[in-house]
Amino acid sequence: MITIGIDASNISSGGGVTHLIEILGAVDMSRHSIKSIDVWAPKRTLDKIKPKPDLHLKHQWYLEENALKRQFWQRSFLTAYARNNYDILFVPGGSYTGSFRPVVTMNRNLLPFDTSERNRYGFSLQGLRMRLLEKTQSYTYRLADGIIFLSEQAKRITEQTMDEKLPNAKIIPHGIASKFFQEPRAQKSIGDYSFEHPFRFLYVSPITLYKHQWHVIKAIHSLRDEGYPVALDLVGSITTKKGRDLFNQSVEECDPENEWVFYHGKKNQQELLNFYHQADSFVFASSCETFGQTLLEAMASGLPIACSDCSAMTEVLHNTGSYFDPENPKSIRQALKKLLDSADFRQQLAMKAYKRAQTYSWEVCADRTFSLINEVYKSEGK
Repeated sequence: MITIGIDASNISSGGGVTHLIEILGAVDMSRHSIKSIDVWAPKRTLDKIKPKPDLHLKHQWYLEENALKRQFWQRSFLTAYARNNYDILFVPGGSYTGSFRPVVTMNRNLLPFDTSERNRYGFSLQGLRMRLLEKTQSYTYRLADGIIFLSEQAKRITEQTMDEKLPNAKIIPHGIASKFFQEPRAQKSIGDYSFEHPFRFLYVSPITLYKHQWHVIKAIHSLRDEGYPVALDLVGSITTKKGRDLFNQSVEECDPENEWVFYHGKKNQQELLNFYHQADSFVFASSCETFGQTLLEAMASGLPIACSDCSAMTEVLHNTGSYFDPENPKSIRQALKKLLDSADFRQQLAMKAYKRAQTYSWEVCADRTFSLINEVYKSEGK
């Protein structure tokens, strides 16, 4: 029986929290010979984790502080505590600079390792943060006894940037919650829509430089000029000033009367489900993803999808989408037009994506994650 410590000190929002909640809820502790699991995280993260026998939620005030103070806590307190209490440490946030071993970590953020994408942020605070993350996470990966990547593409790009192979790495994709699944609806001809009741594209993602919402807006503006009755719903927080400026500029140029671009901000899970289940199609124009969780959510929701051909997207969506170059509005327009022009094509893609989404499971993700942790302990543990 092993005792596992989980350092989730830098996990407080987004996909990281979802992943943590889901694998802890799905893990079969007896199957993996787990005596107990301690989770160290900010209070807002711990509050979202469901209680479970032998699952202990741990907190210290350092976990509410800035990155430097959290790193000090990790190097000093957590390392000393782990030596006396844990058989192995799991660090899903990707950065660990302490001296305790064995450690299993994850690659959750590809931006620090995708240099062309990182360079979009220049010498800003975010750009500097990404460069620091590349250094700390590269250090972590080199010393880790096991590394989890969410996709082959993320592993390839990271190894390319580090200029070395990572022999302790395994690919373990995320899962998808059952609440997202909705069978594809019967697709209607574009002639059944009107400018008063348009065909609605949905894009769920933060507004930032590598998500390219402004190119999507230009593409849909072009389609409307051609007579297609389409509208765009955008869900997600605004995370960069430059991204906000590009987004606002594109809206002012393409939809100055606010008739068809609808920005809804960040939404909770239930509100998000409603958007997925009421949309006519999904568009995803990111050029850098470790995995693309919102893409998987759209697949499970039975939507026909137009998608960027970059990064991990083709690995997740495979042959079940209409692909485009996310930095080329003409390419985006062509991919969207292909969907609009054929209800049969939309129906085929939606059904294929829906069935592919069924191959992703949080139960499988949890089983493979804790199997790896157990394997590492047996080979590296004392």
